[in-house]
Amino acid sequence: MAGQKTDQAFSTVLFDGDRWYAWRNTNGLWTVGCLEADGSTPSRHFGYPTADGPTAVFPTPFGWMRPSPKRRPLLASGELGDGAGGGGSRGDRSGGDGRGLRPDPYPVYAALRERGPVHKVRIPEGTEAWLVVGYEAGRAALVDPRLSKQWKNASPTFPIPSPSAGPHMLNSDPPDHERLRKLVVREFTPRRIEQFAPRVRQITDELIDAMVALPDGRAELVEALSFPLPISVICELLGVPMLDRAAFRAWTGTILTDPDPGARLAATGEVATYLAELLERKRLAPGQDLMSALIRTTDEEGDRLSADELRGTAWLLLVAGHETTVNLISNGVLALLTHADQVAALREDMTLMDNAVEEMLRYDGPVETPTFRFTTEPVEIGNTVIPGGGELVLVALADANHDPARFPDPGRFDVRRPAHGHVAFGHGIHYCLGAPLARMEARIAIRALLERCPDLALDAHPAALTWRHGMLIRGPRQLPVRWKS
Repeated sequence: MAGQKTDQAFSTVLFDGDRWYAWRNTNGLWTVGCLEADGSTPSRHFGYPTADGPTAVFPTPFGWMRPSPKRRPLLASGELGDGAGGGGSRGDRSGGDGRGLRPDPYPVYAALRERGPVHKVRIPEGTEAWLVVGYEAGRAALVDPRLSKQWKNASPTFPIPSPSAGPHMLNSDPPDHERLRKLVVREFTPRRIEQFAPRVRQITDELIDAMVALPDGRAELVEALSFPLPISVICELLGVPMLDRAAFRAWTGTILTDPDPGARLAATGEVATYLAELLERKRLAPGQDLMSALIRTTDEEGDRLSADELRGTAWLLLVAGHETTVNLISNGVLALLTHADQVAALREDMTLMDNAVEEMLRYDGPVETPTFRFTTEPVEIGNTVIPGGGELVLVALADANHDPARFPDPGRFDVRRPAHGHVAFGHGIHYCLGAPLARMEARIAIRALLERCPDLALDAHPAALTWRHGMLIRGPRQLPVRWKS
């Protein structure tokens, strides 16, 4: 087997076709690093040492991993299963040993949940955080007023800069949160969203037309549909010029997934400058779009969004308005194409689509952990007291949706499952305002894709997919698909 490890001090975690990502025990300290394919010395380290051995949880470029000294080497290039695991558990999707190489945080979260609802971990950015796992503990944390969304309440030593271009409802606490959300809700209404459904269908049809016209019957779905649909929709709703979308995609990718705080800060500055210029153009020449409406809107007392709040709200709507939906579509299609009986059931009865989208959100949602929360006073969860003073707290939405106490057999993907009650869009006052738009886009896009491409299939083994960096956004970087042209 290519890449067979030669140093028994290493315990292989996974193989990406070029390198083994492995754990090394040196004098009782475990360090995660990568080996070249021949098993030689790691070319670089991206973890940190711990004496906890296999119980420790580390961030890697593939997500959260922990060492498993008993695990045999996983699939290497060319060792492919059938890649379509019916309606069974998550392990069925990759063939081989049942886990494949797909970065899969769910077993790690489950192991943590068995030990308790809160754990101190180190996140990919290098700082420590308190990770809350489990459904009930997660829901309680999401509504705990002692966990602030305001970055000013972070510890003075907290090293990560705020990614936002200004204040908005997602980085605010009451009473500011209620005020900001009220002003946005006046314009971002369910009626405005529903009126846009015909345009969403038109954009979807145009994108799929271009995709199926490709001569070899192959496409990369993120580039062909998952990204251009939601970015087109939110840009049209807000009135963002077409030519600015490529730049905005690069900026948001850096802000949300780059582990380098300096790169994030620079991209945030570029976005803030761009949005300030855009808002000024809207003031001078307003239109019928949402951005112009937010500039004009006032409440009954004459309150309106300030310039900083407009910039922050525009940032939130643009970023959250497309990133979540991109990965909802990609993760949902991947779940279907790796569960042959479920995609067949959905093709046979498209009335299952609404429920199928809810199951996609639960099974492998687009947000692994929501945006940061900071303690304003000590918070006890289970038998653990998280200190006050601005400690970082992350709620594992992904694990809450896989807690067997709430969702029996959570690793099974089932489009008929009663999946409502999941927390893929959050819970409490910060529940995602754009959830109806994301659901509508996913329903339209996935239905059209299945109808237009009746023999749609993955064009790569699931193990070969690479995934977004970090703990916020969860989704594949590319999703190759094929159909009979």
